[in-house]
Amino acid sequence: MDKENTILIVDDVDINREILAEIFGDDYHIMQAGNGKQALEIMNDNPDISAVLLDLLMPEMNGLEVLKEMNRNEKIKSIPVFLITAANNDEMLMEGYHLGAVDVIRKPFMTHFLKHRISNIIELYGHRNELEHVVEKQVERLQQVNQSMIETLATLIEFRDCESGEHVQRICGLTRIIMKKVSHIFPEYHLPKHEIDKIVRSAVLHDVGKIAIPDGILNKPGRLTKEEFETMKLHTVKGCEILQKIPDMMDKETYNYSYDICRHHHERWDGKGYPDGLKGDEISIWAQVVSVADVYDALTAERVYKKAFDHETAVKMIHNGDCGTFNPKVLEAFDASLEKIQKDRVPVSED
Repeated sequence: MDKENTILIVDDVDINREILAEIFGDDYHIMQAGNGKQALEIMNDNPDISAVLLDLLMPEMNGLEVLKEMNRNEKIKSIPVFLITAANNDEMLMEGYHLGAVDVIRKPFMTHFLKHRISNIIELYGHRNELEHVVEKQVERLQQVNQSMIETLATLIEFRDCESGEHVQRICGLTRIIMKKVSHIFPEYHLPKHEIDKIVRSAVLHDVGKIAIPDGILNKPGRLTKEEFETMKLHTVKGCEILQKIPDMMDKETYNYSYDICRHHHERWDGKGYPDGLKGDEISIWAQVVSVADVYDALTAERVYKKAFDHETAVKMIHNGDCGTFNPKVLEAFDASLEKIQKDRVPVSED
């Protein structure tokens, strides 16, 4: 066996560490820690540790406390932990198993038996970790392909809507900027970065239902009639019907965000939006943010039925209620984002 694998021996008794180091030293790189705190520091600095031999009873952070921390930082999923003990403390051992320990090493050590047990587990974990890595890469690649397909679909819809195709990218960028600001300013709306990333990806499909709207209405150069507007409003529910047919193209959370944004990005804070007439915080914060982003971009972009408004005019119209009513907190975050929005007219990058 080569020495590509590393074993961390954690015991407050020097002689115990030396005995185990002697047993495994010919086959493994050996690292040692005299207490649980030191062991965690070594694991943080050395992500490729293959196994941990962990004493249960130590004066500074015992073995169970180390296992609890390894559960918190999820290292227990990839590193097998063997408990070292001379005592018959069944309660501690049972808790150790519940916390993810794979086996128990009892003192005095039985060298030949011990080497085989640990080498077999290390080999098993190595194969499992490698397989998980391959699966993760495949899932990541599949998600990238699916996202590309989704973005292509959304862009095709924008071309049909006589847009340049940049509208989708602008909405995503605006959503990221405003959502990050909302999350930062208002604790009740706080979301971690990975959730905001999913919301941004979901915003791509906010208008997917327009594919079901007749060209004569979608690209009409003048004001829509009442009947035509009622047909146009259907793009929200038509979009959800389309999403229901492609749920496997995205993970569950992204699908849920996409569905909600698609259906509710035309709802209004005062309850006068569509299709469900939701009011206030009945509307999810991400749908509210996409709504503001969509309105701002619609105002500042040229369409078949209007010229583009300048930035200042668009902001004034949004605040004056010319485009419906919005959550005052979202508007506050929008105002706090205006400098960045102006600077990056097609704001698609993460920062």
